[in-house]
Amino acid sequence: MKPTSTVELLKAAQAGGYAVAAFNVVDDVSLRAIVAAANRASSPVIIQASVKTAKSIGVGLLTAMFDAAVSDSRVPVALHLDHCPDRRVIEDVVAAGWSSVLFDASNRDLETAIRESREVAELAHAHGIGVESEIENIVGVEDGVGSDVIAHAYSAQQVVEAAQASGIDLIAPQLGTAHGVYHGRPLLLPERAREFRALSDKPIVLHGGTGLTTQEFQAFIEAGVSKINISTELKMTYMKSALASLRRCEQTQEWDPPTLFNEIGGAVETMAVGFFEIFGSAGRA
Repeated sequence: MKPTSTVELLKAAQAGGYAVAAFNVVDDVSLRAIVAAANRASSPVIIQASVKTAKSIGVGLLTAMFDAAVSDSRVPVALHLDHCPDRRVIEDVVAAGWSSVLFDASNRDLETAIRESREVAELAHAHGIGVESEIENIVGVEDGVGSDVIAHAYSAQQVVEAAQASGIDLIAPQLGTAHGVYHGRPLLLPERAREFRALSDKPIVLHGGTGLTTQEFQAFIEAGVSKINISTELKMTYMKSALASLRRCEQTQEWDPPTLFNEIGGAVETMAVGFFEIFGSAGRA
C-alpha cells in the first residue's frame, strides 16, 4: 500500500467536518502502533517524522519501515515530513516519494519565505507531493526546530496571499497553541482559524495539539481545522510506558525486550485511538 495523499485526506476531512490526526513517530514501534490504532478505529491517519527523526533513522530506512507497516493496512495512511527548514532534507523526502512536507520558512522574512516556498512547491508538485507552509512561527521548540518567541506574525490576509503566491497546499498559521508541554492555559484562537477558512479553501493545520481539552479541539475543528499534530503526547506516552515496564523488569529481574516493545506499542495505540474519537475521524475510513 503506497502512501496516501495528505492533501486528499484533508480535503475529505474538510468536507466531512472532522480532523485527521498527524502523529510524530520516533521509531518502528511507535510507527506500527499508530497504524494499528488507525486500523482499529477505521480512521485515516498521517504518520509524521521530524527532521531529527528522519536524519537519525535515515530517509531510506524510514521509508522502508513505513512501507512495511502499511503493507496490509485497511485504512489510508499518509507520510509527512514535519517542520523542515532544510531544503536538502526535503529533496531527499521528495525523492523517496513521501506524501507531503512542511517547509518551515518561519525564520525567513516574508519575501524570502514566499520565494523559497514557491520553489519547494514546484519541486514537490512535480513529484505529486503536497506542501504545508509555516511562515509565521508557532511558538516552541520541537526536536531542535523552532523558537520560544514570536519572530514573524502576519494578518490572516497576508498569510493567505503568501500561500496563493507560493502555490502551497496546506496552511499552518499561529492559532495560539505552542509546541511542547503547556505550563499554563494558552490563549487559543479558533476564531482566527475561522477567518482563514473564510479567506481560503486550503486546509488549515493546528500545531501544538498536546494538552488541549476535548472541547478546545472540537472548537478548532468546528472553526475549520482539518489536520491536528500530536508529537509531545506520543513521546510522553512512549517514555512513561517504557519507564513503567523497565521498573517492573528491575523488580522481577526478567529482561525481555519484546515485552518492553509490546507494552510501549500498546500504550501508544490506545493513546492514538482516543484522539481519533475526539477528532471525529473514527469510522471515516
